[in-house]
Amino acid sequence: MDHRQDGSFFDQVQKQTNVGQQDLMQLAQLVEQADLKDETSVRQLIRQVAQTANVQVSREKEEQLVKAIVNDEVPMDFATLGQLFGNQG
Repeated sequence: MDHRQDGSFFDQVQKQTNVGQQDLMQLAQLVEQADLKDETSVRQLIRQVAQTANVQVSREKEEQLVKAIVNDEVPMDFATLGQLFGNQG
């Protein structure tokens, strides 16, 4: 893989999310290790992501995310994901 593309990708993500490359790598590792069928693990993961991104996630939004993740209902298209995450209140 071309490292210039990697840097460019991470630069774009950082501009959009205010989360640096090191934090993204740590979050990716947390996701990889998490039991996504366990509500407690999923809640901890959501809170960690929110804290890292400095984003408030309402109780209602957390419930929606937990339900979608635990029930394997996370959409894989960007439009639907954008709707799910776009409304942070």
